[in-house]
Amino acid sequence: MDEYKSVAYRVRWAVREAKRRYGRKLETQFQQSGSRSLWQGLRTITDYRSPPYGLMSVDESLVNKLNTFFAHFKATSSSTNAYNANGAIGTANGRCTEPTIEQHPLIIMESDVRRVFKRMNTRKAAGPDGICGRVLKACTDQLALVFTDIFNLSLTIGIVPSSFKRSTIVAIPKKLRPSGINDYRPIDLTSFMMKCFEKLVRDFITSSLPASMDPLQFAYHHNHSTDDAIAHLLHTTLTDLDKGRGNYVKMLFVDYSSAFNTFIPSQLIIKLEDLGLHTSLCDWISNFLTDRPQSVWVGNCVSSTLPLRTGAPQGCVLSPLLYSLYMFRRK
Repeated sequence: MDEYKSVAYRVRWAVREAKRRYGRKLETQFQQSGSRSLWQGLRTITDYRSPPYGLMSVDESLVNKLNTFFAHFKATSSSTNAYNANGAIGTANGRCTEPTIEQHPLIIMESDVRRVFKRMNTRKAAGPDGICGRVLKACTDQLALVFTDIFNLSLTIGIVPSSFKRSTIVAIPKKLRPSGINDYRPIDLTSFMMKCFEKLVRDFITSSLPASMDPLQFAYHHNHSTDDAIAHLLHTTLTDLDKGRGNYVKMLFVDYSSAFNTFIPSQLIIKLEDLGLHTSLCDWISNFLTDRPQSVWVGNCVSSTLPLRTGAPQGCVLSPLLYSLYMFRRK
């Protein structure tokens, strides 16, 4: 009997100790700054599991249809002449687009390449070239100088290698049981090397923009977020309502369908020239956005490759910034 009590006590003590360790583990996940750990803790507590998504019957015809559907936006003939191959500044609304700031070309330093390689997120999936971020991060010392030369040569001649522009789209079902090609969401997988290249170009463009940019552009803006937009909206609304009895506020919310896929690169280039970006960088951006090879991957099936000449790939580092500049209207 005494032995039974002793064993039962040790079991109860072990259970309590295991619960304490488990509680400390969850507390650590919630106390960490990363949102990833927070959601992992919530999923652990609630035992949440994502529902299994079904797929339509996957064959070669489906992936080719999806690729055609994702690439169905075409550049209009009226807009293709707005920017010529030599990078000449065109006209917008009948006026010459004069630069607003002093132009200077982008020159990438080896230290910049080392920095972006070292900060690479290795958890992201590899692009069409199959080179994962862990390789570039681990071999930064050996590869930094090589890619510095490649990046600077690309900027000098205004051409992005086709292998850098290539993207593979993973079609993710929007519904548990998709019934048509419109029920799939495209997720672009691009080269890690191009992601690093884009970060360097993005930082340069951001630092070169004039101070006259819209201060209420909260999207795709460093140190700005939807929280800032909501706070500003609430402040403006409540301030107006407090001015007197009977006041009311009307709001209009507009959602652009396939926004990244629809803007015309030639019109974007005119706007970038107007903002003062160097002609060589505008040539590079124009080449980056045109003739991008794209294929779709669903299950074990991969579609044929189609060239894209309109819009910007979703998931690319530069796309959000370029779209916000495309939508910018000078007052």
